[in-house]
Amino acid sequence: MYSVGDKIVYPMHGAGIILDLEEKQIDGESSVYYILNIPVGNLKITISSKKASNLNIRYANKKEEVLNIFNNFKQIPVNIPDNWTKRYEYNLEKVKSGCLYNVLEVYLSSYLREREKSLSGIEKKLLFTVKQVIISELIVSHNIDKSNAENILKELTNRFVSHVEK
Repeated sequence: MYSVGDKIVYPMHGAGIILDLEEKQIDGESSVYYILNIPVGNLKITISSKKASNLNIRYANKKEEVLNIFNNFKQIPVNIPDNWTKRYEYNLEKVKSGCLYNVLEVYLSSYLREREKSLSGIEKKLLFTVKQVIISELIVSHNIDKSNAENILKELTNRFVSHVEK
């Protein structure tokens, strides 16, 4: 069970800090809910503690872990489906895993694909979502503002793109 002040990641929404725990009675059943504040968009989300593990909620990575993932990210798998619906499902599963490495992979592969070809509308939305998830984890892990987090992601993206284009 998580506590107030814990930094956690909700895979489809991003990283945030638990502001409060609330006990709610729903359909006659009492349950504890996490009140999560996600800094990107100043989003507040209520999550059932009973469902947290099924949603792949995890503790946010520490600064060193995030930097290690960023510095050791080498390549995107080449077996990504060409069909956009299959590609979207493939990428969505990676994002739902909650793993920062997987989210970063989806971001970079979608970013590169958008540069070369076009993305479907739903893929563009997923690209926007994963970018926000990465930025939120940078904010929480590095204790920085959104602008600095965006700059770190931009630097990683540029470094990766220049590596791929060699």
